[in-house]
Amino acid sequence: MLEIIWGLKTHAILDVWTIEHLLSGISVGSAIKKKNHKTLQKILNLLEHNHHSWWFDISGVLFLAYIWEALEHYLEVGLAGSRVEYWFQGVEFWPNRLIADPLMLVLGYLIAKNFPWLVWPARFLSIGWLIVHIFVFPHSMYLHELF
Repeated sequence: MLEIIWGLKTHAILDVWTIEHLLSGISVGSAIKKKNHKTLQKILNLLEHNHHSWWFDISGVLFLAYIWEALEHYLEVGLAGSRVEYWFQGVEFWPNRLIADPLMLVLGYLIAKNFPWLVWPARFLSIGWLIVHIFVFPHSMYLHELF
């Protein structure tokens, strides 16, 4: 039963990359919050605009999350070659791709909104995570195989 909640991405809702999705959600959520605020100022034609629309921000985070998930799916099935397909180690379980990963980005946005001092540490951790997992480890599920 526990294997469906936490495990390899091919058959679990949460995997080791859930951590990266949360970290990138903090980073992306902060950037979207700032960008959407400026966009809303232009749309409403207001110089002194203090309104932040949380649903506008969350829709931006979800838009980026699903764009990435679509791209990731095509990389997993071998669109960029067999070497990239091997690194991804299979196609993600659909609840992981469609529910858990986007939800982690939204959770990251909410963390960034309430604790803005966490944005830069999350960005550094996210970049470090990506460097280690892409250039050091042999494939994306290496940590799950170790532990």
